[in-house]
Amino acid sequence: MRRTSVLELALAAAIFASAAYAAPHGPSGKGRVLVMRLEGPVSPVTAQALKIAVGRAEARRYEALVVEVDTPGGLETSMRDMVKVLLASKVPVVTWVTPGGARAASAGVFVVMAGDVASMAPGTNIGAATPVNLQGGMDSTLSRKVTNDAAAFARTVARQRHRNVAWAERAVREAVAASETEAADLGIVDFVAATLPELLAKADGRSWRRAGEERRLEVRGLPTDRIEPDFRQRLLALIADPNVAYILMMLGFYGVLFELQNPGSVLPGVVGAICLILAFLAFSVLPVNSAGLALIGLAIVFFIAEIKVASHGVLTAGGVLALVLGSVILFETGAGGPHLSWGVIAAATLATTAFFTFLVGAGILAQRRRVTTGRQGLVGARATVIDRLGPIGRVRLGDELWSAISETPVEPGVDVEITGLDGLRLSVRPLAKEAHP
Repeated sequence: MRRTSVLELALAAAIFASAAYAAPHGPSGKGRVLVMRLEGPVSPVTAQALKIAVGRAEARRYEALVVEVDTPGGLETSMRDMVKVLLASKVPVVTWVTPGGARAASAGVFVVMAGDVASMAPGTNIGAATPVNLQGGMDSTLSRKVTNDAAAFARTVARQRHRNVAWAERAVREAVAASETEAADLGIVDFVAATLPELLAKADGRSWRRAGEERRLEVRGLPTDRIEPDFRQRLLALIADPNVAYILMMLGFYGVLFELQNPGSVLPGVVGAICLILAFLAFSVLPVNSAGLALIGLAIVFFIAEIKVASHGVLTAGGVLALVLGSVILFETGAGGPHLSWGVIAAATLATTAFFTFLVGAGILAQRRRVTTGRQGLVGARATVIDRLGPIGRVRLGDELWSAISETPVEPGVDVEITGLDGLRLSVRPLAKEAHP
């Protein structure tokens, strides 16, 4: 079992703070109904939000918890965590696919069926729960194992809540779906409700069971308290997306690299550090493969070393290879697990390759240019004689006066070419057209 990290605890605390801010702070929920919304992909963030909502409903003794659902599906591991929370909840849970146009697809099917009472709004749909590996195809053996496991879980949840077991299995094996009226007729959900008051009125009087004890819902006309996701929770949900976390990591890398190359720029370093911290916060709630992260780190080391060491592109090539391999295996993917889009990987790799190819090319061109500074930079430059060279005198080089020596006497005002430097004395020779006999 994976231990909870410090960052995960911080994430949970942030979501709890969001919920605490958005919902009323009454000491008790007795005689009231708590409402929360699960929108977007099923992820560790939504699983944590549901767990906190159930915990609040239990602690304040709400009569019921209404979970509004609109999801295209998501992580299988997070879905199982959510189902376990719903099945073990000490307060009755009413799942409701809403508003019109919403859906409960893939992992969302299991979440909706796990409610003590399940409902759908007009114009919604449910279904297509077949597990898929979003990173690539599965072989036949793995596909059978994953599908059979998901089908068994679907049957268990449906049987636990007295729903249509056969349809639940077909949703997994055949990816069938149903509209709200079809779902109500088939026994997938209990009824169709267009508004929250209608939902509570139709749920009133229905039975729910915990620990062998059967009770009845009494929620008709009760006032409601709502937990609204605020900016912080939406931000956490956004960065928990694998593609967003990966982009944040790459932006952080480029920002820090630019700061190292241009000390004192400040802004790139600040932005880069913030992006890296957000990326690692997202990685803390995603199944990250340490080998993939190590390869990406190795690629960064290679890229930085390329700037400092003249490897003629060898380090850049190694960095690109490590970056691609690390990106592909960055997440421990399974059926329906987190994955990186091939487009994101390709864009990051091409941008990095282009950047460092330009950098290496510029370095090679700089090495081939004529030296313009130091001892070597003086050789070949032109100066004007100020005091007669016979053989020692003075010449003007730009705005500077230099002591110079020439094997051939040269008169003042004549241009000479610098051939060398001995200490602080230039060695010069007159230009061919101005040489004296």
